[in-house]
Amino acid sequence: MKNIATVLILLTLFSYTPAKKKTVIVWQPSHQTNTGKDFSEAAVSNAIAEAAIATKPRFSEYKVWSFGRKDLHNADSGSNTMIAHTTAVVDGKISGYAWELQQSNRRNPDVFIALHNNGGTKRHAIWGYIHYGDAHEAENRELAAELIAAVSSVTTLENRGVLLDSTTGRNDYRCATTGKLSCYSLDEHVNTAPIRVLLEIGDNAVSHDFLQDPANQQKIGEAIKKALVKWLEKRQ
Repeated sequence: MKNIATVLILLTLFSYTPAKKKTVIVWQPSHQTNTGKDFSEAAVSNAIAEAAIATKPRFSEYKVWSFGRKDLHNADSGSNTMIAHTTAVVDGKISGYAWELQQSNRRNPDVFIALHNNGGTKRHAIWGYIHYGDAHEAENRELAAELIAAVSSVTTLENRGVLLDSTTGRNDYRCATTGKLSCYSLDEHVNTAPIRVLLEIGDNAVSHDFLQDPANQQKIGEAIKKALVKWLEKRQ
């Protein structure tokens, strides 16, 4: 009996498989309402994020969005590449961007996806942005490329490829390591997620009506989620 009990204990130990950690995804839709005529980038980006989150399979998914908060400055506006709109403290308040990144970091995400709409491009297109000089630059580029290709394949949006945030050439926020102009939400000194991409989906003038169509928002969100799932499956 003693030998049988020992065998049973050993079988139990060797058959035990630790629970697999659920992938954590953070979505950061734009909170900007001051871009484009008769156009809310916040509303459009949020609708796309909600469509992506609702698309199966579900991971541990969270949305960080400062829209409407009164305890922050630039909660409904501002630029992701401007010091005054990101790192500055105004009247004791941190910015909408800073708050969103704090919320994201608390979740310890594996993947962080920011959703925006472009402007002034004169192109009905989609772009992907990644951080310059990042340790995960190759992985970020691969994911961003697959996401924008997926959206382009199911919509009329032109695939304009993946660009480095250092090429935007605007405003004054810089990465502390490279000294290059950067997107605040993609900076590894701000965002602890290893994988971080930013999508500029359409143009607020050229794609004005297209972006505000709920059917298109749903289609874009679903395409992003499905491409993300495929990319994660390849990595695992």
